[in-house]
Amino acid sequence: MNERMNERMNERTKDCLPDSACRERKWSVGESGPGERNGRGTRKWPVGAGSGPSGLAVRGERNGRGARKWAWRAGRPRGPRSTMTNELDIFVGNTTLIDEDVYRLWLDGYSVSDAVGLRVRSGILEQTGATAGVLQSDTMDHYRTFHMLERLLHAPPKLLHQLVFQIPPSRQALLIERYYAFDEAFVREVLGKKLSKGTKKDLDDISTKTGVTLKSCRRQFDNFKRVFKVVEEMRGSLVDNIQQHFLLSDRLARDYAAIVFFANNRFETGKKKLQYLSFGDFAFCAELMIQNWTLGAVDSLVDDMDVDLDKEFLQDLKDLKVLVTDKDLLDLHKSLVCTTLRGKLSVFTEMETNFKNLSRGLVNIASKLTHTKDVRDLFVDLVEKFVEPCRSDRWPLADVRLFLI
Repeated sequence: MNERMNERMNERTKDCLPDSACRERKWSVGESGPGERNGRGTRKWPVGAGSGPSGLAVRGERNGRGARKWAWRAGRPRGPRSTMTNELDIFVGNTTLIDEDVYRLWLDGYSVSDAVGLRVRSGILEQTGATAGVLQSDTMDHYRTFHMLERLLHAPPKLLHQLVFQIPPSRQALLIERYYAFDEAFVREVLGKKLSKGTKKDLDDISTKTGVTLKSCRRQFDNFKRVFKVVEEMRGSLVDNIQQHFLLSDRLARDYAAIVFFANNRFETGKKKLQYLSFGDFAFCAELMIQNWTLGAVDSLVDDMDVDLDKEFLQDLKDLKVLVTDKDLLDLHKSLVCTTLRGKLSVFTEMETNFKNLSRGLVNIASKLTHTKDVRDLFVDLVEKFVEPCRSDRWPLADVRLFLI
């Protein structure tokens, strides 16, 4: 096969070189001009200005970041039929340089031209003395690097063990953390929804509503889905599993644990009466539920322990129903609570008046959690049956905590 390729190359070079040149040198695969053979039989080209393979003219100049910018004039060797040349900008360096500002623009979904415009408006040309052309090339070079790194960021441990990009550990951590960071406005729109193609089709509308670029919405959604797929069936702590497989900080791993937990149980968070609640509010609830309501809260050896609610625990909650169906027990319960809280609540009178309604609302919610639909509507029911009545009577947060304890 190599012989046929050599013959074809020789025939093609005869068309563009004088007969004397063809007699002086036979062209073969890996032999394109002056240079030094490497161990694989191909030519190793010296770094510096001069002639490259197949008539490539090389010139070099330093760019603003200290790397050498090589311009290669590519074309066929000079001869009767050489008619076309192209110029390519090539950046050659060692340590991979990461500009945090450009990385942020790339993560935010801006195109190269938009990113250049934003960098110009930031005053970078005046600060560095660079030209618009250098800034354009610099931005494009960063974007190419980020695109090549993205496949490694999908599985962060691979970024740590690869040898292609020379990146210090602190920079690796920054790349991972910022790639998996998310906009709260965006996550609030998808929290509790199924991480499927159907939800992904709605990203156009979510992008318009939140002001987050569509490209950034897709990246964040894909990150949520990727983490969910990896950890949903793992044994052990949900937060620990996320940290181990995605190398996220503790805080970000806990946020992702909340996202996974809500996606798995499909809690309703999009109703109008829930809009005042932030992602942080739901994440706080998720952390407490994971610690107290899941399989992992009971048995550390159970599969899916931090994702699924403990069905036995939910079944036991049904026994609370007797507190509101038996009048004597309801009165006794009220008497005990009022005795305990007398003198401790600033809204004691309001609590005593509405105790039966509040108690009945909470017990009814708890006793129905064996049904999937009631689990999904948990937060809607809590707001309707407990939060809104307390808000109407202007309960301080401290009083709410004392009452629930």
